[in-house]
Amino acid sequence: MRISKKNFKEVVTRNRWLKYVPNTLTLCNSLCGFAAILYTIRAFHNSEYDNRALLISAWIILFAMIFDALDGFAARIFNAASMHGMQMDSLSDMVTFGVAPAAIIAVMAHSINDATGRFDIYVYAMSCIYMGGAALRLATYNVHALTHKKSGEQFSGLPSPGAAAGVCSVLLVFNGTGLYDRFSVELALYLPIYAALLGFLMVSNIPYLHVGKWIFAARRNGRNFVILVILLVIIGVFKINALAILINIYIFSAPVIAFVKWLVRPKTNRMEQAAN
Repeated sequence: MRISKKNFKEVVTRNRWLKYVPNTLTLCNSLCGFAAILYTIRAFHNSEYDNRALLISAWIILFAMIFDALDGFAARIFNAASMHGMQMDSLSDMVTFGVAPAAIIAVMAHSINDATGRFDIYVYAMSCIYMGGAALRLATYNVHALTHKKSGEQFSGLPSPGAAAGVCSVLLVFNGTGLYDRFSVELALYLPIYAALLGFLMVSNIPYLHVGKWIFAARRNGRNFVILVILLVIIGVFKINALAILINIYIFSAPVIAFVKWLVRPKTNRMEQAAN
């Protein structure tokens, strides 16, 4: 027996405990971020660098994205959206997708023995750019949410979960393909630059697709549902390698599209002026 929307709203209204579901999911997100930071600290075990703890941290951060996607969905279906929930969501994202990935990058610097300490300064600076970008990105999102009643289908700037996924996916791909042990030094050298680039993308005005809304809305759109099924099958077959490729396509396709539009727009304007 199907429950109508009216009956569902009545059930939600009567059961006040359902109102706490979104904040509970958000809290789980922040706890995942805290756990990732704790495992990152464990990368120093008996003063020896341990990359396994960093890999666990990366998986925890990716897992936290499930809670981050579900809390907004739960807030909508239970009609429990609130300013308190919005602020809590941003604070949780800052811990999980801002501080935790930056900590991973900073700790990776200790895989290289640099007696001068210059390499540490370089990595810490790149980590600060990433974390600063995440903080500014989330603050901008909060201001936008305060001035607009409904969020659109796109973000302005790279979302912090997408940036964190970019960092974690690279780390996990290197481990999954057996390249981590061979190229750990190169990864420690260049991953901080990638993280800093993600920090700049987070504070940019480049439009990015709202993946969470797109996924939950795919069931009402036949074409998007087919695309989603295909993507899930690809991830199921090729696992972390496919996931990493899709994440980085998401990250870099938006700047490429924005750049192409920037190049084409002046030409279009000139053609329109000539026609007039």
